[in-house]
Amino acid sequence: KPNVTVTTPENGTITTDQGKNPPKGTVVTITVTPDEGYETKDVTVVDSMGKKLTVTKNEDGTYSFTMPGSSVKVSATFISKTQVSGGTFSDVTDDKWFAESVKYVVEHGLMVGTSESVFSPDAATTRGMIVTILYRLAGEPEVKSGPFTDVPAGRWYTNAVSWAEANGIVGGYGDGTFGPEDNITREQMAAILYRYARYMGYDVTGTANLNAFIDLNDLASYAKEATAWANASGLISGITETTLNPKGTATRAQVSMILMRFCENVVPSAE
Repeated sequence: KPNVTVTTPENGTITTDQGKNPPKGTVVTITVTPDEGYETKDVTVVDSMGKKLTVTKNEDGTYSFTMPGSSVKVSATFISKTQVSGGTFSDVTDDKWFAESVKYVVEHGLMVGTSESVFSPDAATTRGMIVTILYRLAGEPEVKSGPFTDVPAGRWYTNAVSWAEANGIVGGYGDGTFGPEDNITREQMAAILYRYARYMGYDVTGTANLNAFIDLNDLASYAKEATAWANASGLISGITETTLNPKGTATRAQVSMILMRFCENVVPSAE
C-alpha cells in the first residue's frame, strides 16, 4: 500500500496532514517549521522511482502535493539566515561577474563556501561535487552500491555517484573507475547536465550550431549532442566567440553560473 515517509531534516521539522497511507489523488499538506535562526530552503517530494513531484507553496506558508499511486518520500532543507543573504565571502564582491550566481547557489543549498568566509571562485570543481549537487536536486533518493572501484562506501559522494550511474547520468571512464576527485571538464559538465535533465523528464530538444567554434574537433563525440543542447539552453557558452575549450576545467564561479542558469532555464517552474 503506497505510503508517505517523512525524512527527519536537520535544523527544522516536517509534518504532513493525511496520515501514512493517503489514497491516490489526495492533496497532502506539508507543514515545515525551521529552528530558530533558520529559514526553509526547499521542500521536496520524490516517488518510488526517485522522480520529483510538483510541490506547491501555499499562501499560509505550507506546501502541498497530490499523492500519486506509489509511495513517496517527503524531505526539506533549511538554511541559516546568515546564509540566506548570500554570505559574506571576502572573495565574492558585488562587482564580480559571478556575485549573483554565487548568492543563488548558496541560497538554494547547491554549493557552500570552502570556508565560512571564502567561496574560492577560481578553484576547480570535481566530478564528485557536480554529481552530489544533482543528487541533492533530485531529492537524494535511496540507492544501492555502485560498480566503480574508486568509489568506496561511506564517502561524501558515494550515494550520489551510485545513483547517477544507476540512472544513466554518468558512465565513468570505461575501466571501472569514475574519478570522483578529478576536476570536471566543460564537456563532461555538459554531458552530465544533459543526462540529468533527460532523466528528470525536462525538455532537451534544444540544439545549437557549434560550427563557429574553431576548436570543435576537440569536443568528444559523447558530448557533442549534450554540448549543443547546453549551448542552446544558455548553460555553456564559448570562452570567446570562436573558442569552446571543451577540455578546460570548470571553476567554482563558472559552475555557480551554470547551475543558476540550469535551474532558471531548464528546470520547469512549479507554479
